[in-house]
Amino acid sequence: MTTEVLSVDGGIEKAKKILLLGGIVGMPTETVYGLAADGTNPDAVKKIFEVKGRPIDNPLIAHIHKDFDINTLVYVKNDYVYKLIDAFMPGPLTLVMESKGVVCKEAVAGGDTLAVRMPSHAGCQALLRAVNRPLVAPSANLSKHTSPVSAEHVFHDLNGKIPLILDGGRCSGGIESTVLDVTGSVPRILRAGLITKEMVESIVGACEIAQHKEGDKVKSPGVKYRHYRPKCDTALFDITETDKANALYDRELANGRTPYIMCSDELAEKFAGKNLLLLGRSGEEIAFNLYDKLLEGEKKADIIIAVSFGRCDGVYLGIMNRLSKSCG
Repeated sequence: MTTEVLSVDGGIEKAKKILLLGGIVGMPTETVYGLAADGTNPDAVKKIFEVKGRPIDNPLIAHIHKDFDINTLVYVKNDYVYKLIDAFMPGPLTLVMESKGVVCKEAVAGGDTLAVRMPSHAGCQALLRAVNRPLVAPSANLSKHTSPVSAEHVFHDLNGKIPLILDGGRCSGGIESTVLDVTGSVPRILRAGLITKEMVESIVGACEIAQHKEGDKVKSPGVKYRHYRPKCDTALFDITETDKANALYDRELANGRTPYIMCSDELAEKFAGKNLLLLGRSGEEIAFNLYDKLLEGEKKADIIIAVSFGRCDGVYLGIMNRLSKSCG
């Protein structure tokens, strides 16, 4: 199979045709690139799992355009859900609700809930509007590899495996959406992301963080398996362990390997003279750069030595979730 890369503007009609005929397409969103299929077509959805090598018990998110009636897909049982939609959608927020069965069981890992979001990426919205069906999509990469934030990243993993990638530029968010379980009286964060606990609380007054336990029914992607890993060795140190990070770097170098330190800009001086992958200063900058730097690092390094940030609030909760799964 030849994989074609087209701009969103030039490729929507071709993508629409592929999707409506039961094919799969790489599409941009504001978070990461997705591998999309018609969520009402079981055979199309199965192709996603086959191409990615994704476990079939890892559910998918349904993507809809902003004027799509969410009530056709799910039962909205709590009024606060509409407040969250008004405040954060379109955007990097996914809501988990009881499914009406329109999206096929293959996409929801046989469960009774469906995760739904409205991407804010203009090109993705245009594609969703053209197809006018829920497109289910995980990240457009091989399972457990670092998520793609550019069409080039998608091509690197899936060239020859899918017919088309729509190039919508570099993703502006950089990590996957926040996933909220809104089936109960209080929303629960199943996967942290760019919409933070504090932001949700400012709209609905309360928000919990789910504690995932073995045997729990999986309602969200990104909570059951190791994810986001680059194709090189990794190590993760706390911000208080810069001396240990430096020592590991020196040992690796002495053994003839190529190490890189990945850290925030404010820590750069602690690793002067070393190979660095700098992530930025603010939480938003770090989220934007995280996957891009992991993918850059796997091309250059034998080992990426990551150093954390001393924070786990706000967007750092989502960042640390990804960092611990990719390098921990």
